[in-house]
Amino acid sequence: MSKSGALDLASGLGGKINKVEVKSAVDEYEKYHGYYGGKEEARKSNYTDMVNKYYDLATSFYEYGWGESFHFAHRWNGESLRESIKRHEHFLALQLGLKPGMKVLDVGCGIGGPLREIARFSSTSVTGLNNNEYQITRGKELNRLAGISGTCDFVKADFMKMPFDDNTFDAVYAIEATCHAPDPVGCYKEIYRVLKPGQCFAVYEWCITDHYDPNNATHKRIKDEIELGNGLPDIRSTRQCLQAVKDAGFEVVWDKDLAEDSPLPWYLPLDPSRFSLSSFRLTSVGRMITRTMVKALEYVGLAPQGSERVSNFLEKAAEELVEGGKKEIFTPMYFFLVRKPLLE
Repeated sequence: MSKSGALDLASGLGGKINKVEVKSAVDEYEKYHGYYGGKEEARKSNYTDMVNKYYDLATSFYEYGWGESFHFAHRWNGESLRESIKRHEHFLALQLGLKPGMKVLDVGCGIGGPLREIARFSSTSVTGLNNNEYQITRGKELNRLAGISGTCDFVKADFMKMPFDDNTFDAVYAIEATCHAPDPVGCYKEIYRVLKPGQCFAVYEWCITDHYDPNNATHKRIKDEIELGNGLPDIRSTRQCLQAVKDAGFEVVWDKDLAEDSPLPWYLPLDPSRFSLSSFRLTSVGRMITRTMVKALEYVGLAPQGSERVSNFLEKAAEELVEGGKKEIFTPMYFFLVRKPLLE
């Protein structure tokens, strides 16, 4: 159901941004980041604009390369990338103890790939929260095609100020999404507020690990490039995230960096030394072909001006994700399961 062809990619480039304004949007987005002299404070104070620009510019590339679920996964030997992504989502549902009839919130849901998989796996009703209009439009269409529009929906809103009553949801999860929050405590507090007492929140967070050295120039460059290529105001440490969720009021059930014991490296789909037919578009050869194709589409006017630059910073981010993974200074799957106390 995802967009799969070159013309599909071209038609989606820029998202809801007017096609003639894509180049200037790329200019504005890049200036937020450290690689171009941008400051963390500006990224945090303007996170809504920065993240919206990022997903308008990048979503079509993500859907073209990854499919409907834009995340990494713990992966076993002999398991395909697609299989590992589904299992990663099922694992989350099982940790939350999802059961038929429960009302669930997906915070930062993208175009709803995990939402649809988890809803079908657990027979629950899932609401996707997203502040990007283009992704919601895509998500609604994909829900319609999947036949789940009657039980699953989307709400356009900022996860720092959700438009839900207190104690609304039976469970909440986030997959590689709350890393976009300018303030993790504030984000987790909103999740705490809308979650029913005694119920759980599960999350996969993007984090720097204890191996990261802020005084190491190579480490700093990798962090800056990952932030630029992924629309992040900052990458927090695992310790900072765990403390933030405690400060928000949650009780920690358990936490673990799932990248540490993954039989296959999480960054394997992006590793230039690897070749795969099943996930060809993510390989270095596949990304080179995509980059060349986007350049040609932009040249003939089928893709908006600035598209090649988006392809370039996404490509650079992929390289730095691999390097960050190999150096073990970054993880996209720091997992924690936490509970809102039954009595406050």
